[in-house]
Amino acid sequence: MQEILISKKKDKKIIALLEDGNLQEVYEEKEDSKRLEGNIYLGKVKDILPGMQAAFVDIGEEKNTFIHIKDVLPKVSKITGNKNEDLDKYNIKDYIKRNSNILVQVKKDATNLKGAKISTDLHIPGRFVVVMPKDNFITVSQKIEDESERKRLTSIAKETIKSDIGLIIRTAAEGKSEEVIKKDIEQTTQKWDDIKKESENLKVNEIPKVLYKNNSIIEKILLDTVDNGIERILVDDTNTFEEVQKILRNIDENNKVKVELKQTDNLLDIYDTDDKIEKLNSRKVWLKCGGFITIDKTEALTAIDVNSGKFTGKQNLEETVLKVNEEASCEIARQLRLRDIGGIIIIDYIDMQEAKSREQVLKTLRQALKKDRSKTQVIEFTKLNLLEMTRKHMFS
Repeated sequence: MQEILISKKKDKKIIALLEDGNLQEVYEEKEDSKRLEGNIYLGKVKDILPGMQAAFVDIGEEKNTFIHIKDVLPKVSKITGNKNEDLDKYNIKDYIKRNSNILVQVKKDATNLKGAKISTDLHIPGRFVVVMPKDNFITVSQKIEDESERKRLTSIAKETIKSDIGLIIRTAAEGKSEEVIKKDIEQTTQKWDDIKKESENLKVNEIPKVLYKNNSIIEKILLDTVDNGIERILVDDTNTFEEVQKILRNIDENNKVKVELKQTDNLLDIYDTDDKIEKLNSRKVWLKCGGFITIDKTEALTAIDVNSGKFTGKQNLEETVLKVNEEASCEIARQLRLRDIGGIIIIDYIDMQEAKSREQVLKTLRQALKKDRSKTQVIEFTKLNLLEMTRKHMFS
């Protein structure tokens, strides 16, 4: 059974997703935090930095935001975006001017040292789709593998959307009726129409201004999970209980998710969830076989090291190593979700001599990552036998 626990703790809420009592994801939402990620603004360009191919944009917050040329250019590929584009052949001055207005979305929140990162590539999420106003292509979630279903969903989208916008069809759309998908596309595109209309009608003294606010963490989680088998939501705070019920009604009045108010001393005592969350601070994670992994975060990347630990195995060395690496792959996929690790991830597996062993480990990791609601990309083993992958944060 899949369920969500939402516990109010002084100045924050803890949201835990569980499957058969096992912790799968956990997030915190602080009462006084100001999360800008996902917000859309009509901002004003303050300074252009030609040498960095970047600019600073005022969106009305304490710090000016930062935008790079790659986040200004239209996407050249629906698969890789502008990742492989030669940016040196472009000049940011040809695309934006100082003191001009610019419609942007926050992609990464500000830190103590840096302002937020923004992009002109807008994404407006719905229940089954994401509208991309600047693009003109339709793409289907890679997690929908059935080719006939992909074609069906693409056909529905083509019949419904306007020709000048793009669309991502989310995993939750799989198997849903044409009627509900069309309704979601229409409602989500209407959000874009409202944003566009307001941006065009703003007076000079009203800029910069926020035109669209992101969902709260609770709302985003419910939007992402209500169609993925969530059966029960337990809440220990009356206001949160009412908030959850309202969100669910807005998503779908006919949803069958059971919401229960349990005003206990510690809701997270259920399934020892509190203890499991506490263990997420540990650098070392033990595997059932006796091996372990270590997780070290740096500014640039996250390094994960696999160790055989107490496991010696009963077969030859290659089979012993393969068993540890495969079990580590499943645990790594789980820890990435639990800790919401994003960015570049480098995995140092125990060295394998045979190519078929490396292929098996890659297969196991990719299979385990299918449970992840966030976007992941497994590259390949490098020449140094390190595995490269990336993952997008669920929340910054």
